[in-house]
Amino acid sequence: MSTSRRKFLKLSALASGSVGLGLVPGMSALSNSVSSSGMAPKPLQILILGGSGFTGPFQVKYALSRGHKVTVFNRGKTHPGELPKEAEQLIGDRNGQLDALKNRKWDICIDIPTTLPVWVRDAAQILKGNIDRYVFISTISVFSDVSKVDMDENGPLAEYKGADAMKETPETFAANRALYGPLKVLSEKEAEKWFPGKALIIRPGLITGPGDESDRFTYWPVRVARGGEVLAPGTPNDPVQFIDARDLAEWTIRMVEQGTVGTFNATGPAYKLTMGKMLDEIKAAVKSNATFTWADADFLRAQKVRAWSDMPTWVPPRGDSIGFSQINTQKAISKGLTFRSIGDTTVVTLEWFRKQSAERQAKLKAGLTAEREATVLAAWHAQQK
Repeated sequence: MSTSRRKFLKLSALASGSVGLGLVPGMSALSNSVSSSGMAPKPLQILILGGSGFTGPFQVKYALSRGHKVTVFNRGKTHPGELPKEAEQLIGDRNGQLDALKNRKWDICIDIPTTLPVWVRDAAQILKGNIDRYVFISTISVFSDVSKVDMDENGPLAEYKGADAMKETPETFAANRALYGPLKVLSEKEAEKWFPGKALIIRPGLITGPGDESDRFTYWPVRVARGGEVLAPGTPNDPVQFIDARDLAEWTIRMVEQGTVGTFNATGPAYKLTMGKMLDEIKAAVKSNATFTWADADFLRAQKVRAWSDMPTWVPPRGDSIGFSQINTQKAISKGLTFRSIGDTTVVTLEWFRKQSAERQAKLKAGLTAEREATVLAAWHAQQK
């Protein structure tokens, strides 16, 4: 495997890996973030596999606000007691404990946390004939090649090269995150195999907003709000793509209401966003005095400042990664995908983060520490002299 391919797989696994991990403390703080835009034309019976992680609670609340009846199926271990009383909860486990799904009927199943194709197969064997449509939340990490700009849903897909994908487990996946994209591809195929002509595949990019435990966007509002000189990566014109968890969740429910099937890339916004515009919008939203010092990609690499993790949301737009943050989403936009402002995402994310424990706030999971950033900035200024 080439170095560039290995790097892409690692970035891809990180890009969407928090969708279904269920690591969001204090979900009650998110209740005010869910908008309602009236009742659905027809109430539906919706089964959500997962529903208690990052995007799930937004789906549950929005679906209920639209007049749908919602059932969630999960282990009941993430945020117990925080599910809205209007939603039914079934307890089980995707690893062989699916009895609670038997002898039940729903209009729609939305599968949020699945990475393993065996999970799709096992659920499908029970649900086939008992649901009308199956929605699988996938990821743009299914693409094997992002060396081209403006790639649509027909781009080349990652190939699984292991011994038996159906024998992969959460443990084997955790030990090899490069499996993320290939296993998602096979999970998509399982959804289409069991529900031909009835499957909706949604491929989000980086998911941001209140409740994101990865801090891959949160770092920037927190850092910019602190003010002062901020290390910024690459150039102000480097492209960036992400989607607010609320936009993704609510659009998914609207797609369900429309009866839409097929495959859709779902990241944003609707225009070409750049690092410069993103940081300027964040600065305006938090009313900061921050100034941005732009350090080029070669310098950052020499300083061992890593794209995406040390400098979140950013990947240098060149070589094999030039299309990483320039995925075509026109198909989804044509079906009503909308985007909140960067300012909205910034403010609500920062409000959520500041309600976390002092220990949690003291250690961001992405970005540079203040000390490390100061060291890199000093090196940059010394080089410019």
